[in-house]
Amino acid sequence: MKFDTVVLGAGIVGVCVAVHLQRRGRQVALIDRKQPGNETSFGNAGLIQREGVYPYAFPRGLGTLLRYARNQSPDVRYHADALLEVAPFLWRYWRNSHPAKHAEIAKSYATLIEHCVSEHRALAAAAHASDLLRPIGWIKVFRSAAARDAETRLAEQWQREYGVEFETLDAPRLQQLEPDLDKRLQGGLRYPQADSVNDPNALVNAYARYFEALGGRFYNGDADTLREGWQVDTLEGTLSASSAVVALGPWSGRVCERLGYRLPLAVKRGYHMHYAPRQTAQLNHPVLDVEHGYVLAPMARGIRLTTGAEIARAEAAKTPVQLDAVEPIARTLFPLGERLDAEPWMGRRPCTPDMMPMIGAAPKHRGLWFAFGHAHHGLTLGPVTGRLLAEMMTGEPTLVDPLPFRVERF
Repeated sequence: MKFDTVVLGAGIVGVCVAVHLQRRGRQVALIDRKQPGNETSFGNAGLIQREGVYPYAFPRGLGTLLRYARNQSPDVRYHADALLEVAPFLWRYWRNSHPAKHAEIAKSYATLIEHCVSEHRALAAAAHASDLLRPIGWIKVFRSAAARDAETRLAEQWQREYGVEFETLDAPRLQQLEPDLDKRLQGGLRYPQADSVNDPNALVNAYARYFEALGGRFYNGDADTLREGWQVDTLEGTLSASSAVVALGPWSGRVCERLGYRLPLAVKRGYHMHYAPRQTAQLNHPVLDVEHGYVLAPMARGIRLTTGAEIARAEAAKTPVQLDAVEPIARTLFPLGERLDAEPWMGRRPCTPDMMPMIGAAPKHRGLWFAFGHAHHGLTLGPVTGRLLAEMMTGEPTLVDPLPFRVERF
């Protein structure tokens, strides 16, 4: 029951860390209370966002803030009883979203995004899971010319600064690509460098099976039992290792706090539901309804509708009012049929106030490493993070400069 490293958390980030360490000759135990890919990694829109060089910022326009304050917006909702607790985080998030600060953050963040598709494709090929990736990009669609023009200006900026490719879709071209979308749409933008996934849970499981084929071991266990020495309790007994990686997504802060780290980690919750398409309707690409903040994505189970952000306590009861609010709107975008899930799924996105993940060594403990805080881009950045952290832990030259992602910045 002795290992070189225990990795806590079997979501996309933890699994990728475990794979890359095992590839480098480390004996690794991957630990989670559930099977791989069954928490946050289960319920996303399946996007590997090569265009996502600017992480999602806090809105700063007065009109948008007033709209959010009414708590009726389809893309952001909040629980009033959580606002006082999360207010310090939101204040720092808002300050870091100033355009000048956001641009500085993007310079570091883009170094990770640059490799997201290539690292996924390499790992998927090794795991015999390439068929789960769709190299066709994804589409933003617009109900108004104003939204279309604003998003086009952003795409042009991203292209100038970071070489992000995009295709402007007028209404006829959009209808050619997606003939079953609403004919009243004012066009769209397609990001062809991005990939998407038709079953995120299946992809994480494929990477986990590859980890085990390399000689790694998965255990059901309780990350909250982690203690110095690096020991952790599992259903098969206590494991010990010379190093430990915390990759627990939204639950990372709880484990880190017990070890003396108070990190500014907050949670954005989100929901999804699957639908059958009506009659012969077909959706070919993931599609974001820009004005209403939800995504429709073709998945193995059906058409997945994923909501925007809900600000609430992480363990508060489900309140899928966002899903109920956007479902009628989504039905005007695409002919959705009946719901296929017994109840809405809810997940939790782990967020930092500067929108960048924490990747690197814990400053107070030898052998403790962090890999969490990926917010909306956990699926996108899982393989990049796994490779970067494994290179840091084994003393190899790193794919990107890890300094901007160090924990000490907080």
